[in-house]
Amino acid sequence: MALFEAKNVTKQYGNHLALDDVSISVPEQCIYGLLGPNGAGKTTLIRIINQITGPDSGQLFLNGNKLSPKDVQLIGYLPEERGLYKKMKVGEQALYFAQLKGLSKAEAMKRLKYWFKKLDIIEWWGKKVEELSKGMQQKVQFIITVLHEPKLLIFDEPFTGFDPINTNIIKNEILFLRERGATIIFSTHNMESVEELCDNITLINKAKTLLEGSVDEIRLQWAANEYDLVLDGDVTIKGNGNYEILDQKRDNNKSIIRLKTTSDITTNDILKSLIKEENIRSFNPALPSMNEIFIRVIEARN
Repeated sequence: MALFEAKNVTKQYGNHLALDDVSISVPEQCIYGLLGPNGAGKTTLIRIINQITGPDSGQLFLNGNKLSPKDVQLIGYLPEERGLYKKMKVGEQALYFAQLKGLSKAEAMKRLKYWFKKLDIIEWWGKKVEELSKGMQQKVQFIITVLHEPKLLIFDEPFTGFDPINTNIIKNEILFLRERGATIIFSTHNMESVEELCDNITLINKAKTLLEGSVDEIRLQWAANEYDLVLDGDVTIKGNGNYEILDQKRDNNKSIIRLKTTSDITTNDILKSLIKEENIRSFNPALPSMNEIFIRVIEARN
């Protein structure tokens, strides 16, 4: 079941078409990657979901109902451009934003203390925001975003300003939030993060949807008839009219071979021809990374 849907959304600013009949369907309790190069239309769609601006045409639904102004309370949004007041104290500011989201002061304090301890920033409670590093400010804003436990979370480049250790901490927290029932729209340029976190994606470029679906299924679809074959022992095989050998290497008494089919031969036929002579450990599609797919799709449409 889709928690959020955008259907045939179009948005134009003057002569610039920002979104052209874009649709996405975000399953409940899913991490959904919203991908695309700069200027693709991702931020425009996010702003429309948050009702910062409205679409020229199209419809948006949350929990099967048309999105309405009151639904802002059900959404948590971490923008790429941060919005903390630099002269205001961290704890005072976090409490202020929590109450804006409808939490009582007592409940907000309880949740804030939990998160500040969990992310190891409790000692910064009385400091001004301007005294914090970019990474620490990002942790504070992350907490403010998730504190009211919204049904839909939107993270726009959430790892900006983080070192690798803190990036990993926030990745784990995002997975934790999904496990607890949150549905997440995740916008990023980091394709490695997409493979680690996302269940589904939509790729937008020049205002149009170019690719959408399950991350696993998309990688299989783009496997390009290449396969990784692992054999016992120090083995060398040669290509034939049905497949060519792209690469061969040895590792710990096994041979790792990358091959590409050159005809309509099935994988079963390849395995039948090899199994007569060799002990096969594994035979799998050589899945391209999401970064490779991203580049191929964008280049093909430019």
